[in-house]
Amino acid sequence: MFKKLTLFAAVALFAAVSVSAQDVELRRLGTGQKYKIKGFVVAKDESTFVVRDVTGVDTKVTFGPSTSIRTKGGFLRSGDSVASSQLIRGLNVEVEGRGDDQGNLAAAKIRFEEGDLRTAKSIETRVAPAEERITATEQNAQRLAGQVDELMTISNTTRTEVKTAQGSADAAIAGVNATNQRISTLDDFVVQATATVNFRVNSAVLSDDGKSQLDQVAQTALQLKGYTVEVTGFASAEGDAAKNKVLSQRRAQAVIDYLVETHNIDLRRFSQSYGFGANRPVADNTTREGREQNRRVEVRLLVSRGLNQGVEVRTGN
Repeated sequence: MFKKLTLFAAVALFAAVSVSAQDVELRRLGTGQKYKIKGFVVAKDESTFVVRDVTGVDTKVTFGPSTSIRTKGGFLRSGDSVASSQLIRGLNVEVEGRGDDQGNLAAAKIRFEEGDLRTAKSIETRVAPAEERITATEQNAQRLAGQVDELMTISNTTRTEVKTAQGSADAAIAGVNATNQRISTLDDFVVQATATVNFRVNSAVLSDDGKSQLDQVAQTALQLKGYTVEVTGFASAEGDAAKNKVLSQRRAQAVIDYLVETHNIDLRRFSQSYGFGANRPVADNTTREGREQNRRVEVRLLVSRGLNQGVEVRTGN
């Protein structure tokens, strides 16, 4: 049920954005005749709003202090009265009233479901910030398809495919799915940069070369959003295994200390470091060259795919 409501609310919001760019038919009502109109709110000001029905026809509705505005159900009690400020774009409403001398519908009763209101508010929260950055010129019909970049990101469909939002349910579904996909990838981390810092025998002191590598990692990290730094320490197989494990942890901590103290990397950016000791060697511990390679700390800079669209994914060591 929620997906269905989201679909219709999304359609209504797209229609609201493009209403000025389309030749939308406005229904003219007979004076004094009774009407019951069902549809979505696509535009609203202080005392009027526009309802678009399933056929794509708009009806201008006027309301005032005597208009009864109530919910039909939800977590509020059925029939609870609500403020007119709740009549937001994307809300599915049912309006009863009579035609006035301007051809508009003078509302006597306005009803809507509480669930529809929650859905409309959720989508309005996403769309409104992007709309505020679109100038009046950009809303011109001839330029709209190529200008609403942020709305295209949310909907993940091209503006050229959405010529009439109320007639394109498939495009609205694609937009909602794109938003859900982006949210679901917020904790999907991929490798953006790596560094391997080597140490001398029985030492946890950073060399100049090691510091230089960490400087490069920090410079890359500070240009990204939603990144985290993974630090793991290792030791060669010389000496006591327990001491090697402690030494590998000290080496990992030395790397973290340098990134925090020198480059102000926030502590919350680090995943929990770990010292593997002599486990997981990358070279033969029976040779001098192999032991030198194994005395190391591996640093991986990971970024959130959801917050860094189009990020270059690099293979870690």
